[in-house]
Amino acid sequence: AGLIDLISMKAVYYADDNQGQTYREEAIPPDKMEKARTWRANLVEKCAEQDDVLLEKFLDTGDLTEDEILGIIRKATIARRVVPVYCGSAFKNKGVQRLLDGIVRFLPSPLDLPPVKGVREIGGEELTRSTAPDAPFSALAFKIMSDKHMGKLTYMRIYSGALHTGQTVVNSTQNNEQRVGRLMRMHANRQEAIEEARAGDIVAVIGLAKTRTGDTLCDPKQPIILETIEFPTPVMSISVKPEGQGSGEKTIEALHRLAEEDPTFIVGMDQETNETIISGMGELHLEIIVDRMRREFGVTVAVGRPEVAFRETVTATVEGQYKHVKQTGGRGQYAHVVLRLEPMAAGGGFEFVNEVKGGRIPAEFIPSVEKGTIKAMERGPFAGYPVVDVRVTVLDGSFHEVDSNDWAFQEASRACFKELFLKAHPELIEPVMSLEVITPEDYTGPIAGSICQRRGRIDAMDAQAASRVIAGMVPLNEMFGYANVIRTLTQGRATYTMHFEHYEAVPFSLAEEIVRKRREQNKIR
Repeated sequence: AGLIDLISMKAVYYADDNQGQTYREEAIPPDKMEKARTWRANLVEKCAEQDDVLLEKFLDTGDLTEDEILGIIRKATIARRVVPVYCGSAFKNKGVQRLLDGIVRFLPSPLDLPPVKGVREIGGEELTRSTAPDAPFSALAFKIMSDKHMGKLTYMRIYSGALHTGQTVVNSTQNNEQRVGRLMRMHANRQEAIEEARAGDIVAVIGLAKTRTGDTLCDPKQPIILETIEFPTPVMSISVKPEGQGSGEKTIEALHRLAEEDPTFIVGMDQETNETIISGMGELHLEIIVDRMRREFGVTVAVGRPEVAFRETVTATVEGQYKHVKQTGGRGQYAHVVLRLEPMAAGGGFEFVNEVKGGRIPAEFIPSVEKGTIKAMERGPFAGYPVVDVRVTVLDGSFHEVDSNDWAFQEASRACFKELFLKAHPELIEPVMSLEVITPEDYTGPIAGSICQRRGRIDAMDAQAASRVIAGMVPLNEMFGYANVIRTLTQGRATYTMHFEHYEAVPFSLAEEIVRKRREQNKIR
């Protein structure tokens, strides 16, 4: 029928016919009073333990006032010593108001937090910004959204100072000035126009056309770059093709607007097949993107088979040289480079080092060597997948006064990289996902077996009420269609979540098969 608030000692009832919008407080029913007093005494005792002064009062009187309890809970919550709990139902919309009251009462306001930290420029000196209204303005854009009526909405959290409608701000991440068109406070299914927002506010801004997720916006006179959001690299790709006649432009526009909203979603073009390739964090992610294109943009696309984002790397250090010499009727081409390839730690990316001495390669051609290397890494020599976790050092070389140019050094470094890569014991690596399955205990065996069949490893198996939580690691390439498998094995009673964790080497026998298929595809293309 309702619930009892142990702080106010009132019974709370929600009406069944108004989506939980109203509730009433009444006296606690007599048959519940004794139980309520017992639990109230427990609450007060636990609160008193958090404060030495009030502990003495509690020992003297056996009780605390409502304001004293609220004050203690707020302090202990901000110190992360306690977690207040509210009862409610998201399904029936009940308890939302009381939960929001608790958020205001107990969670820290901007004034309870230390000043936000940032830097003047990437890699520069550290700066701080206080939350005072007269402090220089700074905010972080954490979400971009397209609205059919208002256009592009930029959601931002203001960390310092104040923001006004019509104000000019600088995007310090991209180094450009933009003007705030309108400020909106968002209320689920409606918007409220406001003139000003201050530190701690989360608002939507109209007019910031060049802002992306993770950008810092700040006072043009006192720029700062706040800690940015790091997004994982997409691990799965599919090809998409518009189904309707003449809907190509609408498809591209829809894809680019969705990519603007979601930094983990990338749109590209396969130059060899002329296909549009979309990449995301998994099967479900890309399914939702395709569904949103249909619902929000009225674009239907045919979807190609999913492909895992394999990568190539090296496992040994090698050195070598390459001379690019081409003599035609007129001016020729000459470039000579000596490179060293060496593996880096997983996740190390790419590093280019220049160790050329004595001007053996002029300084203006060193960027050309790096450019040619990067070009070769886009499509690895082993199986045609991008190359990662490699350090390339240019050691030596030579040039010709007349025949050496930017293009010649790009070609020399590209050819040299390809030759050395195949000598450096190349390895195919694949994305590995952390997997968590929550299943009724009766189905633990079949679920564990299904993970092992997919080259997965189980790291932990814990009890959670009447269920089992199975956690482990599994290659993404083995997880296509796993939702249907898990549904069949458990009669639809198990759920699972999956997140990208890291890249690992593909077993040799499988790598050979993947490389063979990839090379056949490239020949067909």
